Amino acid sequence: MYLPSKVKIVEVGPRDGLQNEKQFIDTAVKIELVDRLSAAGFPNVEAASFVSPKWVPQMADGTEVMRGIRRRPGTVYSALTPNLRGFEAALAAGIDEVVIFGAASEAFSQRNINCSIDESLVRFEPVAQAAKAAGIRLRGSISCALACPYQGETPIASAVNVAQRLLAMGCDEIDVADTIGTGTARRVYDVMRAVTEVVDPARVSGHFHDTYGQALANILAAMQAGITIFHSSVAGLGGCPYAKGATGNVATEDVLYMLHGMGIETGVDLDAVADIGHWISGQLGRKSSSRAGSALAARKAAAA
Repeated sequence: MYLPSKVKIVEVGPRDGLQNEKQFIDTAVKIELVDRLSAAGFPNVEAASFVSPKWVPQMADGTEVMRGIRRRPGTVYSALTPNLRGFEAALAAGIDEVVIFGAASEAFSQRNINCSIDESLVRFEPVAQAAKAAGIRLRGSISCALACPYQGETPIASAVNVAQRLLAMGCDEIDVADTIGTGTARRVYDVMRAVTEVVDPARVSGHFHDTYGQALANILAAMQAGITIFHSSVAGLGGCPYAKGATGNVATEDVLYMLHGMGIETGVDLDAVADIGHWISGQLGRKSSSRAGSALAARKAAAA
């Protein structure tokens, strides 16, 4: 069984994890969350989103968050930028990487942003060009790469097509996302192998939601397909507002526990992340969704 010796974890909790929280989270809490994650050793933290506050009010303080954080040398701070206005705001706030996104499902694209896949990708071209001109790292995300809440299973060819289009725009990294968390290991392996026929595996990442409890198995399958970059969210925060019933991203603590248990290096401190998960869950008034995080917290409490 092929396993990599090292994996890069992209922590998406501050953006993807918090964006759907109904009650506005204080900017100081968001800043502290990013700072704690930076100190835990993450090489990449998705810290903010520069979208219209009308659509995502939770992310309205992106500029304040970016200006308030303590930047750790070696950590890349990312933000979602769906248009030029968002890109310009992110650039002014000192972002290291901007993220554009397109669906592999026609039905999801139409329901989500009221246009076709082709039209959505054309909209991102000015952002991609501006990022390249400014020397800013560019990441592209493919939502519903495995399945869609409206049309069911996504054709693999569609995910490959979007990956090719994002690569042509100059994306440095391309995320293959199981947005609604319905994927299983064999399907993940097949999709990843198909995408990596047109994109260097070193530039492809897996973004898995844990709706059906398959995310860890899917990460293992993706690693066997040559993928060494994965997204996760501390305490399992997050979800998808356009996919009814879709739960949060896979919990970072669970991913780290699995990888470290297999001798795979991440450079991230699991105990520190477990503490962060316990802390942010308390800030949100609920228990962590991470099984490993909860077990580590219980063990620490018993030893106290």
